[in-house]
Amino acid sequence: MVSLTRLIVFVSIFTSITLKSNSQYFLPITKHEPTKQFYTTLTIGTLESSPLNLLLDLGTTLTLLDCDKVLLYQLVPCHSSTCMSLPSYCDFEGIILCLYRHSKQTAIVVQDKVFISTTDDDRNFLSQVSFDNFTFSCANDKTIQDFPPPLSGILSLSPLSSSFTKQVTSAFSVPPIFSLCLPSSGSFGSFHIGSVNTRRPISMTSTPMTFTDSRDYLILVQSIYVEGTPLPLDSRFVLGGAKLSTVVPYTELHTDIYDAFAQSFTLQAMAMGISMVPSVAPFKHCFDARTVNNMTEPNVPMIEIGLPNVNATSEVNKWAFYDANTLVKVNETVKCLAFIDGGNKPKDLMVIGTHQLQDYMIEFDFNSSALSFSESLLLYDSSCSTWPSQK
Repeated sequence: MVSLTRLIVFVSIFTSITLKSNSQYFLPITKHEPTKQFYTTLTIGTLESSPLNLLLDLGTTLTLLDCDKVLLYQLVPCHSSTCMSLPSYCDFEGIILCLYRHSKQTAIVVQDKVFISTTDDDRNFLSQVSFDNFTFSCANDKTIQDFPPPLSGILSLSPLSSSFTKQVTSAFSVPPIFSLCLPSSGSFGSFHIGSVNTRRPISMTSTPMTFTDSRDYLILVQSIYVEGTPLPLDSRFVLGGAKLSTVVPYTELHTDIYDAFAQSFTLQAMAMGISMVPSVAPFKHCFDARTVNNMTEPNVPMIEIGLPNVNATSEVNKWAFYDANTLVKVNETVKCLAFIDGGNKPKDLMVIGTHQLQDYMIEFDFNSSALSFSESLLLYDSSCSTWPSQK
């Protein structure tokens, strides 16, 4: 339950902002519970076409679809400026095609019209807009089989100009900004493009954002705290970049980071009266849910990651995670620490997964190369499914 003081602050900020009609490009977000994946629904071709459910992926450079469900697409010529601007190559056997390699699969690069809704800050529908030359790729049968129902492909949110977000901001000449609010269950999360939402219930904190190989989003983690106590970590770990992911369900940590973190968390948890129980794969540290639950206030150690200030001052920004984002319920009597041991030689020292990102507003601003995040909306009796107002 939110404290009375927090609630008063929330209501004051919420009601003090004068709503102005500020059109935004909007798509809904749904959580696919069986796989813990997040997708949006998009119409391509004509308004009469069946909407497609596409996985949101910050690390994919070009949208990938089951093109049997798209009727009117056109092939992109191999030597066109569009093809040459992509991480693609040419097929010189027969018709010269522009091809894109997704993982180990080859896809054909095509274009079609795409439709997207505009809304005001209260999620009220304003209009349906479109642009003609949305560039994406067609998956083959094997790739399609890898998509769990009800998904029909992957929507690219990478920093590259070929991503869906960059194509939308370019087509409509709006600022290169997008925001995500991932719901912890069900649907009605929000995906806004081209505008910062002006109706915010709480303030946002910003930190510099960088890119690896022009495709992954990184933030610089300077420290990790458990219940206010910094972890004793080697500087090569805490000074490394943490990758953000919309497809990894739980934050993955290098073994050395995970061991120090899990040890500190469990010691703090036991000091709070939380009892440990045997582990449940893939989680290594689990607890008796009956000793965790508290109907008035959370009684789980708070986790914070220290991040540099976007203004390059010495002040450390802290991104705090509470019980809903630190533990995961595996059954009626067991909750586990929702972090994964990523091994001794992971590709990335730290990957921040979706369980930790749920019910936070997160903005990616390419103009300022900044990532901004809110406090957990759960602290304000809200969520990504109900913010900014319950409809």
